Amino acid sequence: MSQPTLLVTGAGGHLGRLVVETLLESGAGKVIGTTRDPSKLADLAAKGAEIRAADFDRPETLAAAFAGADRMLLVSTDVIEKTGRRLGQHRNAVAAAVKAGVRHIAYLSGPSPYPTPEPSLIGDHFWTEQAIAASGLDFTMLRDHIYADMLLFSLPHAIATGTLYTATGNRGRNYVSRADCVAVAAAVLERAEGKSLLEVTGPAPVTQDEVAALASEVTGKPVKHVALPAEAMRQGLAAAGLPPAMAEGLVAFDVAAAEGFHAITTSVVKDWTGREPESVRDFLIANAAALKA
Repeated sequence: MSQPTLLVTGAGGHLGRLVVETLLESGAGKVIGTTRDPSKLADLAAKGAEIRAADFDRPETLAAAFAGADRMLLVSTDVIEKTGRRLGQHRNAVAAAVKAGVRHIAYLSGPSPYPTPEPSLIGDHFWTEQAIAASGLDFTMLRDHIYADMLLFSLPHAIATGTLYTATGNRGRNYVSRADCVAVAAAVLERAEGKSLLEVTGPAPVTQDEVAALASEVTGKPVKHVALPAEAMRQGLAAAGLPPAMAEGLVAFDVAAAEGFHAITTSVVKDWTGREPESVRDFLIANAAALKA
């Protein structure tokens, strides 16, 4: 039997690009990567991927972009406006996948999504999952937990000031490395059957007290965690200049962690890749230079 044609949306992003590269390296067969600007992915085309233009804000571009694809990884877009635009983009992609004859959608979702009164990052994931489930296609919801890689953005400031502020209380969060998520997504895109939901987590949840202690261990600089109320965290992020929608999304993730929704532990990474997921400690040690810089 011939190998199915695999399609990865958002191939110009961090995760999408890595999934395409992983599939090409494994000899997965025909691999299509879609992006708004194909000229930026000439290197992937040179490696054997077919790069197509796709703009989720322009549904008329999606029929040609998805044509011939058997299985699709739908990478959630990076729109953070509180306008409903991101959910509209995802719904456009799902509708186009159905029309194109795609048989299986793997969707890059988030941890424990739930509906919210107004458009939000986590609400968009919930309603996108609903749209995919209602499409009649087979699917795999990949609920990636918070990337350990995000610590490389939050910890340098904490290391410089000696204080890590969060609204997580002291509940655990099961960080997972982007590399592990890439490996799972590539394997699922190739092999998953039926309809399933996978929580993609690291090996064990860690509290922010533990994250601060690990940052101290790795860098040799004292760091302590200070738990803030959600509103104080929101005000602090706004004062730091973050766009309101992004600040709200980060606070919502912290609140979800404080309520225990990020402390789930699964064997998904090992089940799909054959290796244990990378721990936060190992990740920070491997990226010590970035933290110290």
